[in-house]
Amino acid sequence: MLSFILKRIAYALPTLALISFFSFLVIELPPGDYMTTLQGTLVSQSGMSPGEARALTNQMREEYGLDQPFLVRYGEWISAIVTRGDFGFSFIFRRPVGEIIWQRLGMTLLVALCAHVISVVIGVLIGIYSATHRNTFLDHIFTVLAFIGFSVPNFFLALLIMYVLAFGFGQHVGGFFSPDYVIAPWSWARFVDFLKHFWIPVVVVGLAGTARNMRVMRGNLLDVLNQNYVRTARAKGLSNRLVVFKHAVRNAVQPIVMYLGVALPFLLQGEIVTSAVLNLPTMGPVFLQSLVSQDMYLAGSFLMLLAVVLVIGNLLADIALVWVDPRVSYD
Repeated sequence: MLSFILKRIAYALPTLALISFFSFLVIELPPGDYMTTLQGTLVSQSGMSPGEARALTNQMREEYGLDQPFLVRYGEWISAIVTRGDFGFSFIFRRPVGEIIWQRLGMTLLVALCAHVISVVIGVLIGIYSATHRNTFLDHIFTVLAFIGFSVPNFFLALLIMYVLAFGFGQHVGGFFSPDYVIAPWSWARFVDFLKHFWIPVVVVGLAGTARNMRVMRGNLLDVLNQNYVRTARAKGLSNRLVVFKHAVRNAVQPIVMYLGVALPFLLQGEIVTSAVLNLPTMGPVFLQSLVSQDMYLAGSFLMLLAVVLVIGNLLADIALVWVDPRVSYD
């Protein structure tokens, strides 16, 4: 197993290098750069003439090295990350990119991980119940809810919950705290207020994953329950609970375990849209703003973060698969 992990890490390094290159390239493809956007802003809002704005932005472009060729800028950016852990400078926030990412990364991962855990646990449990109670009333209800969970976009569900809570229950919606607790020190009342706001993005982000896990678990378990070894176990007199949870579920859950590695980046992408709607202090609004303004170092660093999460998630999923199914060996 150790040799497998080391090989995966070795394979991941060139993969991350290619992802960083193409991420930087995609951000550079639209015409212009951040200084082009800034030039239009100076003319429209600051009252500068086009010539004055052009001269100022050209000076800033030289100062930040944006007048250099693409490969030179990419090489300097990636070498700074590897050697100094420096992700560059954000033109929008006038701060180092690393400070912005680390400041918002904690809450971003907390929302995504909580949504991930809830979607797996609830989705698997409902899938097991639906498979073992096939064609019952609750099975049909869960099936309909799963299709709704697949169909409803994240942003629409967030807007719907906001409307219901704001106009139906009079609750403050948006952010992680009510206005009275935004800058208040931590206390039990502030923690309760945090939970009142925190469950909204978790439910919105995790709904689609819950629906998917429920449908996958139900379908896989129905197939496994029809296998010969399950019939043999029942013929030997084993209880239905023992047959289902010790023998059938362990084999039926393997596709979900393998999918865990690629699910987390998709949850982070769902968190981006949800946080923009709910005005959450996470990486979502920052990433969207960086794409619109072509803040390439901030946007490229966040895409690199998604790639790292994907690589680590796949590695952990492979390790978990060995734990679930001892027949799997990577040696």
